[in-house]
Amino acid sequence: MKATAIAPTNIAFTKYWGKKNEKLRLPENGSISMCLSDLLTTTTVEFSPEFKKDQITINDDELEADEAERVVKHLDRVRRLAGIEYKSRVVSTNSFPSGTGLSSSASGFAALTLAAASAVGLKLSEKELSILARQGSGSACRSIPSGFVEWLDGNTSESSYAKTIFPANHWAIADVVAIVSEGKKEISSSEGQKSVSSSPFMKTRQSHMRKKNILVKKLIKEKNFKEFGELLEAEALELHTIMLTQRPALIYWTPGTLKIMKLVGHWRNERLSVYFTINTGQDIHLICEQKNIRKLKNKLKKLDFVKEIIINTPGEGARLTQSHLF
Repeated sequence: MKATAIAPTNIAFTKYWGKKNEKLRLPENGSISMCLSDLLTTTTVEFSPEFKKDQITINDDELEADEAERVVKHLDRVRRLAGIEYKSRVVSTNSFPSGTGLSSSASGFAALTLAAASAVGLKLSEKELSILARQGSGSACRSIPSGFVEWLDGNTSESSYAKTIFPANHWAIADVVAIVSEGKKEISSSEGQKSVSSSPFMKTRQSHMRKKNILVKKLIKEKNFKEFGELLEAEALELHTIMLTQRPALIYWTPGTLKIMKLVGHWRNERLSVYFTINTGQDIHLICEQKNIRKLKNKLKKLDFVKEIIINTPGEGARLTQSHLF
């Protein structure tokens, strides 16, 4: 009873922040994202009557019981669906730094969901996998389908899931990630969202998110890069305005984050069409057309505070592989 899955992180063009149902991880608003080709988690799960306890290893570190609790709860969901009580061994690796705002929980729980469900023989549809992944980590539901993805907010567990709205080859854009710090953020996204209602601007944000999602889908369909990029930057800044005005405030940016945000404007003045977006962390995503990847990479390589550059194109969602980790 063993299976291995690979799942991508995703970059949200419109952001998920705040839950209308904490237990089910139903988001306050829907969101639009893109699966990333080169930010990947690989996870092998094996269930066996010989195992005495769940053993979780992530990036070569075996988790203690308190650290593994969220993973074990998700394994319990799979066990209930399969009608088994076998304990498991889970080994997972990321191709990128974890806990820095690159959505490692999205790829992690998407890979865990597909691998665990396949290991116990569950035949789940993409929609069912997305619903299940969401319960482990909200944004993980967006890493199940491929390409450009919409997460429907829904008011029930069955109506909140992600689906492909355009295939990966629809638009030749790229997400160039600049790693400015490999240290983990002090407050996780799950914890930070619990205070979202304390921001005086949250109600205003919610009042226009539906229209914003409709607009971003239109811009992707039309491949209108300039207006798309302008919307991305405004949305990222709006998200962080909410976090900055929560109580307690969440300040994820580092000096390197801010420096690149300001440089992006200068680069556009130099006729390099690039826009930034940022998740709940310090590392920054730079969106450009694929024809400009080399030019943008050369700009970033000149910055001594950029520790790593990861180039992504629109990618495939969660999938199985025969290359097990153990």
